Amino acid sequence: MGENGQVKPTAQPIYDELKKQILSGERAPGEPLRQDEIARQYGVSKIPVREALMKLEVDGFVLIRKNKGATVREVSATEILNIMDIRVALECKALELSIPNMIASDIELAGTILDDYSKHSDPEQWSDMNLRFHHALYEPCSNPLLLRMISDLQQRIGPQLRLLVTTVTGLERPQAEHAAILEACRVGDGGKAVELLRKHIETTKKETAAKLRRIDKRI
Repeated sequence: MGENGQVKPTAQPIYDELKKQILSGERAPGEPLRQDEIARQYGVSKIPVREALMKLEVDGFVLIRKNKGATVREVSATEILNIMDIRVALECKALELSIPNMIASDIELAGTILDDYSKHSDPEQWSDMNLRFHHALYEPCSNPLLLRMISDLQQRIGPQLRLLVTTVTGLERPQAEHAAILEACRVGDGGKAVELLRKHIETTKKETAAKLRRIDKRI
């Protein structure tokens, strides 16, 4: 890697593609990342592959162990819950900034997503709709850096763990809370909307923590 932790131009496309595959779930947690296979795939030597993997390790996506090579990093239960704590701060701030900028079409879009949300019975679809709903609420904040930080945290959890969280929380409780948050946004009550969002995320965290404890006891 070069200065400031940046990978060299020859390694950047490999870094970008591997990161995309990890975030999408195409490469599962714990999966080996073999330098020779990746080098053949991209038609390069092992050097840019090694640089890309080192950068991915610095950024928290890959674990490199001596004599064992690189694997996709698994997100621990503690890290999941820590991420949800950070979500509270970032997402509440985004909503606070969004509400003064919201127009009728923003409320309409979020409402349409909620209506579609309730029509589905597949938790995987709930997970996708949940992301879309929250993004619709935060997008008017007009702070691209804040939105990117929120998106990065959501992606860091990964699709499998997001699905676990969605399955644990179910449909009825989150949907009722989503509707209450949206109504507070509609009437312009920023304080109430932010407090409802805070409780919404914190309740999800508690339910997720309980599920993770039960999983740990079975292992």
